[in-house]
Amino acid sequence: MDIRTYFSTVQALISKTPFEQVDKVVEAMVAAYRDEKVIYICGNGGSAATATHFGCDLAKRPIVAGQPRYRVISLTDNNALMTALSNDIGYEVVFSEQLIPLVRKGDILIGISGSGNSKNVLNAVEVAKQAGAVTIGFSGYDGGKLAPAVDISVHVPSFNMAMVEDVHLMLEHAICERLLAINQETAAAAVTSNGTH
Repeated sequence: MDIRTYFSTVQALISKTPFEQVDKVVEAMVAAYRDEKVIYICGNGGSAATATHFGCDLAKRPIVAGQPRYRVISLTDNNALMTALSNDIGYEVVFSEQLIPLVRKGDILIGISGSGNSKNVLNAVEVAKQAGAVTIGFSGYDGGKLAPAVDISVHVPSFNMAMVEDVHLMLEHAICERLLAINQETAAAAVTSNGTH
């Protein structure tokens, strides 16, 4: 596949993005934000990089003066704990074991898996559901086991892992931009309201 074909294929894939589901992700994240809940994010490989990137952007990008900040933890970022859990228990629990003492009702877990079948992501979803957290899955391929297991599924229908990861990363950027806009709108409304009293 040449470069131009790659980009045209990704462009066609973007048109298949389930934007209604992405809107639901934004709504869930805004609700968690307003209730001061925590958002956890996890994934493997390229999806781990996306989880870290998402956590970074969510912590910084939506910041608006006078507004609270998003509470977010990327479960991919504590290398010492991840390797300890992997070595001593097993890689399949590397995210779920981190969640057990942390996740609470009303929190959000975002699991990212290109195949939709990453065992450690699925285990994290199960722990989050047991705690009463909202579960969100970003998947590719045929959605795997992740898509039907979560409350909100964002499925990118491609069997090309690189392209799935491209779209997942674009979606996290778009989501953070939308959250920034919402915070800006809220701040502007507060200024207007204060000015009328």
